[in-house]
Amino acid sequence: MDFNLTDDQQAIQDAARAFAAAELAPHSARWDEEKHFPVETLRKAAELGFAGVYISEDVGGSALTRLDASIVFEALSYGDVATAAYLTIHNMASWMIDRFGSEDLRKRYLPRLTSMELIASYCLTEPGSGSDAAAMRTTARLEGDHYVLNGGKAFISGAGVSDVYVVMARTGEAGAKGVSAFVVEKGMEGLSFGGQEKKMGWNAQPTAQVNFDNVRVSAENRIGGEGEGFRFAMMGLDGGRLNIASCSLGGAAFALDTAQAYMLERQQFGKRLADFQALQFKLADMATELEAARLMVRRAAHALDNRDPQATKLCAMAKRFATDAGFEVANEALQLHGGYGYLKDYPLERVVRDLRVHQILEGTNEIMRVIVAREMLRQ
Repeated sequence: MDFNLTDDQQAIQDAARAFAAAELAPHSARWDEEKHFPVETLRKAAELGFAGVYISEDVGGSALTRLDASIVFEALSYGDVATAAYLTIHNMASWMIDRFGSEDLRKRYLPRLTSMELIASYCLTEPGSGSDAAAMRTTARLEGDHYVLNGGKAFISGAGVSDVYVVMARTGEAGAKGVSAFVVEKGMEGLSFGGQEKKMGWNAQPTAQVNFDNVRVSAENRIGGEGEGFRFAMMGLDGGRLNIASCSLGGAAFALDTAQAYMLERQQFGKRLADFQALQFKLADMATELEAARLMVRRAAHALDNRDPQATKLCAMAKRFATDAGFEVANEALQLHGGYGYLKDYPLERVVRDLRVHQILEGTNEIMRVIVAREMLRQ
């Protein structure tokens, strides 16, 4: 086992850190305050290959590993959690087309997705089916050489702005085996969007409902075969969980560094906060939890890259642990700032708000426990 980054991984990390410092961090507070979706900045990230991190090279991707992707998204999140998290969603949607789509579908969409000429969203969750994703009610009925989609998706990042929507819809029987996946384009007749959700965090990306009212989608836009969509979605979520866990690592690392610097300069009772042993212990625990989380995420990424049979379990473990730990580290960093941490003049309240949702999306942390237990008890 070698826990050191390779020269290539170090270079990738350096590039992502430099981009985060120059293009994300200086604008993070304003984007949050103004609820601004920084599309042009995302396209600058695409120029460095960050919009197609693990997409094939023949369609403009970087063809990197899941471990490489974790390193990239952690580094980007140090600058701005919400924007980096959106990049992970775009990558996941693009990966589904790359991995399971026809050659025609790949060539039609991926060169423009890896450059972010087109922006992608991932549509699985519905108003009535969150954790119970297989209970979805959005339908796709085959009529000739087109499918007609009806229904709605909820909490969709990029909704209304994205150009491409990777959509799970029911083409057959109830349950997971009746779900198929489709590429739906913005502008198709019958496709509409709800109002923007008013959220606690992730304000630098839009979130809304996506509605389908007799939307006709060419059968050529189906990803893979009928009935395979739910399996694709779950495979995508293994990687998606690592991505969002990595974003938690980056946000928590920023919070920890911020708290450490504050402890060295802030004085109370005639000495620095850093001189109080109780606060030293708190800082030490924060650093330990963050390091443990990073090791779990990278172990799971290695397993996914190597198609380890335990990959799904390890990804769920890492997502649960890292997103819980990341939020706690950021929350403790805010606490160390006292009242100042609660003010928007300081960045920590924004990081806490942005990291909170990571314990919910890509499968709630309660569902992560279900997955881990199921894998452990599988006969």
